[in-house]
Amino acid sequence: MISSLYTRVVLTFLVSVIVGTIIAFFAATWIFQDKLNENLQITLLDFGQDIVRIYDTLPLHEAELFISEMKQLNSYHIRIYEETDQFQSYGELTGHHAFPVTTEQVKKVLDGGRVQANGIDTIFLGLPIKTEMGTRAMFVEPLTPSSTSFFIKFVVTFLIYSLIAGSLLILIAAMFLVRPIKKLTEATRRIAAGDFNVKLNIKQKGELGTLARSFEEMMHDLQQLEQMRREFVTNVSHEVQSPLTSISGYAIALKQVDLPDHERSRYLDIIITEAARMSKMSDSLLKLSFLDSQSPQMRLVTLSLDEQIRRVIVAIQPQWSARNIQFELDLQPVKITADHDQLNQVWSNILGNSIKFSKDGGRIDVSIKQDIKNVMVRISDSGIGILPEDQKRIFDRFFKADRSHSRKYDGSGMGLAIVKQIVSLHQGDIRVESEYGRGTTFIVILPITTPAG
Repeated sequence: MISSLYTRVVLTFLVSVIVGTIIAFFAATWIFQDKLNENLQITLLDFGQDIVRIYDTLPLHEAELFISEMKQLNSYHIRIYEETDQFQSYGELTGHHAFPVTTEQVKKVLDGGRVQANGIDTIFLGLPIKTEMGTRAMFVEPLTPSSTSFFIKFVVTFLIYSLIAGSLLILIAAMFLVRPIKKLTEATRRIAAGDFNVKLNIKQKGELGTLARSFEEMMHDLQQLEQMRREFVTNVSHEVQSPLTSISGYAIALKQVDLPDHERSRYLDIIITEAARMSKMSDSLLKLSFLDSQSPQMRLVTLSLDEQIRRVIVAIQPQWSARNIQFELDLQPVKITADHDQLNQVWSNILGNSIKFSKDGGRIDVSIKQDIKNVMVRISDSGIGILPEDQKRIFDRFFKADRSHSRKYDGSGMGLAIVKQIVSLHQGDIRVESEYGRGTTFIVILPITTPAG
């Protein structure tokens, strides 16, 4: 097996050229053979008929003398047969081999017939001549190569040199053709080894250029994916380490014999809180894993969206009523087809964030608007807002928009990532509008009817 692409390209070219040349050569020879010899045949026939007229006009002795002194004998060779095995020749062969004449051909001419041979390398003419000594058989052949023979030699020589020159050129050209593929192969190996800092520098257009650009885009996506994976591992490790450290520390403290009861109770409450925090993070990770699966099953039902949002607000009342946060609702009745539990998670996460980052005594506005195909839900708060550079990343996993408040506001940074995945599964869209220090608005757009996936 030939594994080198460069070798295969070159061999494929050479085989194609050679086979194509052979086929074309035989086809052209077969088609043009008669045409190539036509002019020579006419000239040969004219010369032969002139010899016949000489014998018809002059006595035999004078005719033979005249023919022996003809200048045309430099180009033709003549044989005159008296019997089938006796002949007299005129003209020097000068290295040429006389064409073979069979006994049958001589008899045919002696009987008054004509013989004409039209081969690639052999062309001759046999004519009867009348003399006072009786009929004789004259055979004339040209001493110069036939047009077909010359053409074949010319074509063969031309093709040999063309093949040599073409082979050299294809060897050079194949290097440029294969070089981008070699670069792609080397880049693939480096990426497989974890090195994403690869520069292809392929400027070609066409299929190879398109392939190179697609590869660079894929490499960029893989680099981002690898960065996200590393950040994910780092964030998970950090988020898990923090509660584990607390649980471990307070569990060790509980082993003290003289620990007061109120301290022991406080330590136990902290351990329970941190364990619940880890459980919630685990649930979020499982939820994201489920939503990331190739085909998460959605239980689509027809639900009243305005009623669902009201129920969520009522369910989280302990969170907002304790801080005297007010809700302003503008919820027109809307029915949509969606997954009830997943949408419940969307409103719980967004409203929970709005409450968390709102000031005490603040206000949260929730409204619904509907058009022919979609429904738009706006949830606005007057909280701390989001920095412009953070707004592009708030849907990333473990990302916390205001990191300076990360100790004040609990959370793993996965709530909005879950929201984004659920909305995308419903073939909807979510975006954020925020002014730092003045509040945030989340806009969720959902189709009236979610296509069954």
